[in-house]
Amino acid sequence: MVSAREFYAFRLQIRRNTNSILLESARLLHQFTVDMYVKIETSRLDYFRNRQEEIRADLYQGIVDSIGHGESDPAKIGKRIVLPSTFIGGPRDMRKRYLNAMTLVERYGKPNLFLTMTCNPNWPEIKDEMKAHEEAQNRADLLSRVFRSKVEHLQKEIVKNQLFGPVQAYTFVIEFQKRGLPHVHMLIILKKLVKLDTIDKIDAFISAEIPDKKKYPHLYAMVLKHMMHGPCGELDMRRTCMENGKCKNHYPRSHCAETTIDSDGYPIYRRRLTGEVVEIRGQMLDNRWVVPYNPYLLATFDCHINVEQFQAARRISPPEAIWRIYRFALHEIRPAVISLQLHLEGCQLMPLKKDTNLHNIVDNEFMSRTMLTQFFWMNAHNDKAKSLKLLYKDFPQHFVWTASSRTWTERK
Repeated sequence: MVSAREFYAFRLQIRRNTNSILLESARLLHQFTVDMYVKIETSRLDYFRNRQEEIRADLYQGIVDSIGHGESDPAKIGKRIVLPSTFIGGPRDMRKRYLNAMTLVERYGKPNLFLTMTCNPNWPEIKDEMKAHEEAQNRADLLSRVFRSKVEHLQKEIVKNQLFGPVQAYTFVIEFQKRGLPHVHMLIILKKLVKLDTIDKIDAFISAEIPDKKKYPHLYAMVLKHMMHGPCGELDMRRTCMENGKCKNHYPRSHCAETTIDSDGYPIYRRRLTGEVVEIRGQMLDNRWVVPYNPYLLATFDCHINVEQFQAARRISPPEAIWRIYRFALHEIRPAVISLQLHLEGCQLMPLKKDTNLHNIVDNEFMSRTMLTQFFWMNAHNDKAKSLKLLYKDFPQHFVWTASSRTWTERK
């Protein structure tokens, strides 16, 4: 027995010495993928819709009140759960993930780096798997797999290899452009001792200039290929970045002999007037048109990969940045965030099966346990909890919640 998702994932696999009509159907492959995903999503929705006939939820106090009125049948009380937080992409799921990300900001401080990486359809890993007549934009399956591996490589460079220094937390989201090219937005929170809060630290990791062609020929080619904005403005008013006669990304920028930090704390990257100009899409451009990048990442990944010190990223606040990237489906949050239950006394949600006697639920102390009730119990009976005098939001740093036994135990 396999699920619908597993079956269609099997159909989309690339197999050696086998010609797949499906994978060679160009735009029809997009149509097939969308139709089958609708089928998968419908089956998930049907699961939750059908399950609600068997499992209901009501407040513990509401169960007690129902018994007081002579009611003992769970099928006649409770409320419908439209979509639980376990349904990916649902409103409760998105709200939970957004709050998790905001908790990271509250716990570790605002992000230090804002990174955007876009899939390059000319990567060798993609080109080697395509036939002569195929176009990359028609192979969403191949683009997605290769880009996923690149994102995992990117995480390894930043988190495990500590390219920018030790990382306390990070979060990212993957979006898809109109042609099917994926790109990732990532927010990175560094440890306090390595935060990019000085000019020297910013210059060490972020560049906004055309590199020396003789010293760094590979990097020079990558900057010209991926990191030159425009031309727009007076050079081309028809560019997609133009709004009300101005570039919404504020290009071209001004020349600057040294990186500076303005009165609001925003860095202005070094863009020296070197006289170096390059021809991009029929126009001669200089350092004012360079999108900020990290030289190592750009040379490694051979794609558009914009890296900015967070405060320079569109001049937005940390909450707004979190909101901007989580308007779309979230893929990953590191480290894990635990959602703490909050409720009034006797008002915790209780899972009910329609064949369960309500008296058995009320008489069962185990069923009424929640994170919050056990937090109070620990502070009354556990010596370590008494001595630490922790707030509820800080409790998971020292104790671990075990759902099966509904108890807090000391973190090892």
